[in-house]
Amino acid sequence: MPTHDVHVAVIYYSSTGTVAELARLIADAAEHAGADVRLRRTGELAPQTAIDANPAWAANAAATADILEATHEDMLWADAVLFGSPTRFGNVSSQLKQFLDTLGGLWYQGRLADKVYSGFTASTTKHGGQESTLLALYQTLHHFGGIIIAPGYTDPAKYIDGNPYGTSHVGGPDVPVDDDARTAARIQAERVVKFTKALTYGLAQPRSTGGPR
Repeated sequence: MPTHDVHVAVIYYSSTGTVAELARLIADAAEHAGADVRLRRTGELAPQTAIDANPAWAANAAATADILEATHEDMLWADAVLFGSPTRFGNVSSQLKQFLDTLGGLWYQGRLADKVYSGFTASTTKHGGQESTLLALYQTLHHFGGIIIAPGYTDPAKYIDGNPYGTSHVGGPDVPVDDDARTAARIQAERVVKFTKALTYGLAQPRSTGGPR
């Protein structure tokens, strides 16, 4: 098999930069695990006045301006997609939800089914809706006919960060992504790539024509 034998898209929305950093960590880890990776951000819906009024938001917008916006072609290209969003009242951000809502045509055609999906998030406060945000995201992915690969408690480090649903971080723009979240990002990316490879190449094998066993 080639070095980069599966396609992984990391598609996220981030206002003040925390989810953007998690997205970069996950993208890097997926590439190191043997995937061809596209890092993409969703379009901004907030007015420029709101962005300019928050220095961290404005700084992140400038710092990530060179990252391409996600398109439908990225979804078709990918064997696996990791979606990232900050919590918004216990739900995904409107910016990511807008992108998901535009995928109705591809969903109707069955072109989003049988791909691997996973999610990651961040909130400013503890218990600030991280689990509910990821579970809400996964509801949409179930409708796609997607195969959800969550990290679970499959590594001893997951008992430290404590989130079996996906990578998460607590803290705003003034709280750097910590080592626990960095480790969680690596574990999640590696697990997604591992099972994407298994599904891609396992499903590609011809069925046995042998007799009864």
